[in-house]
Amino acid sequence: MDWKEVYEAQKKGTLKAQAGRCMDCGVPFCHQGCPLGNLIPEWNDLMWRDKADEAIERLHATNNFPEFTGRLCPAPCEASCVLGINQPAVTIKQVEVSIIDEAWDNGWVSPLPPARLTGKTVAVVGSGPAGLAVAQQLTRVGHTVAVYERDDKIGGLLRYGIPDFKMEKEQVDRRVEQMKAEGTRFRTGVSVGTDVTWEQLRRRYDAVVVCTGATVPRDLPIPGRDLDGVHFAMDYLVPANRAVAGETIENQINAHGKHVVILGGGDTGADCLGTAHRHGAASVTTLAIGKQPPAERATHQPWPTFPTLFEMASAHEEGGERTYLASTVEFVGENGQLTGVKVAETEFVDGKRLPKAGTERIIPADLVFLSLGFTGAEPAGITEQVHADFDGRGNVARDGYYMTNTEGVFVAGDAGRGQSLIVWAIAEGRAAAAAVDKYLMGSTILPAPVAPSDRAIAVL
Repeated sequence: MDWKEVYEAQKKGTLKAQAGRCMDCGVPFCHQGCPLGNLIPEWNDLMWRDKADEAIERLHATNNFPEFTGRLCPAPCEASCVLGINQPAVTIKQVEVSIIDEAWDNGWVSPLPPARLTGKTVAVVGSGPAGLAVAQQLTRVGHTVAVYERDDKIGGLLRYGIPDFKMEKEQVDRRVEQMKAEGTRFRTGVSVGTDVTWEQLRRRYDAVVVCTGATVPRDLPIPGRDLDGVHFAMDYLVPANRAVAGETIENQINAHGKHVVILGGGDTGADCLGTAHRHGAASVTTLAIGKQPPAERATHQPWPTFPTLFEMASAHEEGGERTYLASTVEFVGENGQLTGVKVAETEFVDGKRLPKAGTERIIPADLVFLSLGFTGAEPAGITEQVHADFDGRGNVARDGYYMTNTEGVFVAGDAGRGQSLIVWAIAEGRAAAAAVDKYLMGSTILPAPVAPSDRAIAVL
C-alpha cells in the first residue's frame, strides 16, 4: 500500500546465474529484438565475471538511460533470446537494471561534458525519454542544447505518467542532474506554441527537435460519456503522481471506497489499477474488448518475433478482476453521476468486434478510467506556426532523417512514431540526434540505431 517500487534488487548469486546462462550465440538474436542494439551478451558476460564497472560501460555505449528501460521496457530482447526457443529466456531486463543500479550506488555514472563547443544551438521540445536522449547526445558532441518542458519538472510521462511503484522519481532526478553537469539547459513551465511560439524557437536556434510524445487520448464516444465519473486515465494518474510528490492537488480524483472500472488492458490500465489499490478502492474491474492472450507463443508469432502473451503486471498480482471479451455499450447514471457500465459479450462478425445482443449486463461503477491508448501528437501550434505536416496516423510527418517538411525542424519518439515503447523513444532520440548533428556539422560521429520507417517491433 505504499508508493515505493515493488520489485526488490535481485540477489547477486541469482543475477550471476542468469547472466551466465547467456550463450556464445553464433547470431545473438537479442540484438534484433532490441531497438537500441544493446550489447547484451557482452554485459551479461561481464556481470557473470564480476566486472560490473566494465558492464556499465558497455551498457551505456548503446543506452543513455538503462535505469528507465530496465524498469519500464517490456523486454523484446527476451522474446528474441536464443534460449527462448526451448526454455525460459535469460532475464536480460533484470540484469540490465541491476548493472545500472550498482553503477549509481558505486559512483560509476559521471557527467561527460564535451571537450569543445561547436557554437551551434538546438531546442528540444519535450523532456520524455526521446527528448532527454536527443539532448544528452547533442550536448556531448558540443552543441548548446535547451530542453523545453511545459510541466514544472523534467521527465514527461516518466515524471507524471508512470506511478512511483513502478519507478521512483529519484531515477529521473539524478539523470537530469548528470545532464545539467554536462551542459544541457532545462526550461520548465514553458508551453511551446503559447508561452513561446515555434517560430520564435526556429529563429533563436539552429535546429528544433519535436519530442512532445503522442498524448492525445483515444476516446469512447458512447451514450453516457458526459457523466461525472468518466475520465481519461491520465486525468487520474497525473494528479496522483503529483500528490505522491508532496503537492497539494485540488479536486483530485480519488478512488477511496469506490467501485472502479478500467477500460483497456495495457500498461496504462495497470497503472490505474495499482493507483486505485493504493487509494483504497472498494473494487477494481479491468475490461478488455478482445480475447485473453495465450500464455505461450501463437504459431503466427514464432521466435524471435515479439509475441502477444497474457502477462501479469505487479498491479494485477495485487488484486482486481480482469474480464475479456467485454464490449462497453453504455455508461449509465443518475442525475448526471455515473452509477454503472453496461457491457455485453464481444462477438466477431466479418472480422469486426461487436457487442452480442442479449448478453448485456451492468457493472456497478463510481469511476471509469479510459485507458484505450493514444491517437497521436498534440498539434499545439506545430501546424500553424511551423507548417509541419501530420501523417494519416496523427503523427508529425518526417523524412528518412527525422526532419519534417520544414527545414531545421526534426521530430523523434512517439510524436513522429505514434504510441510505442520507451526503448523505441530512446532509440529514436539517439538516431535523431545523429541526424541533427549531421545537418548542423555536415558529418557526425553519433550512432544512429534505427531509421524512422523501422516499425518492426512497435507495440501499440
